[in-house]
Amino acid sequence: MKANALNALSELPDTSFTMPVVFLGHGSPMNALEKNEFSDGWRQISRNIPLPKAILCISAHWETNGVFVTAMDKPKTIHDFGGFPKELFEVQYPAKGSPELAQETQKFVKLKDVKTDFSWGLDHGSWSVLMHLYPLANVPVVQLSLDYNMKPADHYNLARQLQPLRKKGILILGSGNMVHNLPMMNWKSSGGFEWAETANRKMKDLIADGNHPALMNYSQQGNEFRLSIPTAEHYLPLLYILALKKEKENIRFFNDKTILGSISMTSLIIS
Repeated sequence: MKANALNALSELPDTSFTMPVVFLGHGSPMNALEKNEFSDGWRQISRNIPLPKAILCISAHWETNGVFVTAMDKPKTIHDFGGFPKELFEVQYPAKGSPELAQETQKFVKLKDVKTDFSWGLDHGSWSVLMHLYPLANVPVVQLSLDYNMKPADHYNLARQLQPLRKKGILILGSGNMVHNLPMMNWKSSGGFEWAETANRKMKDLIADGNHPALMNYSQQGNEFRLSIPTAEHYLPLLYILALKKEKENIRFFNDKTILGSISMTSLIIS
């Protein structure tokens, strides 16, 4: 890391605004190539917020032993899936990285020892949505990993320590799905199973009520939640975004639809 990188972001004055935070239900990686109601929703979000100085993305698709932050100058585009058309594997998202943002992230997080990573890059949880938010790839992107040893409350409390980045013009983006059960997915269904719709509605109600303890304790919220969150990785990015909500900030849901029986595309912006 360059010697003068340390102060590159820390010397930036706080902006006159607080950057919004966003959770995106990313769904299939094919959304990267398609123009549909969901990609339209993502594009609209980027038009309604200030251009970020950089993006810190928490993706469902980077789980690690410990917490890591990407710190390379040029992150590679990772095609971390199979069974999709060749065209999707040829996609490149050439956004720059930001060693400076990586170091700022390390500085603010005190609950865990955040280590720098130089081998990961941008997985499809990041680039499949960023292709629509910032198609010119003109905003540097850093990813923060999900430590699979941490409990939901640990993730939430770590996320709260990222708050100062919002005043520096950094967009913090969570990418996953509130309801995500691939084994039960039905390719012929355009809507959601009853349990998936119920869970999605209950999650939205808890979010709107600010009941974050219940959302962290999701395994105790009934069978609909257990079916919706068989594993935590797609749900946890939501907790990162909710942890960053400040008092009196508003929440707006968009792309609010459950598809393929068991996948919720519901997304939200806090500002």
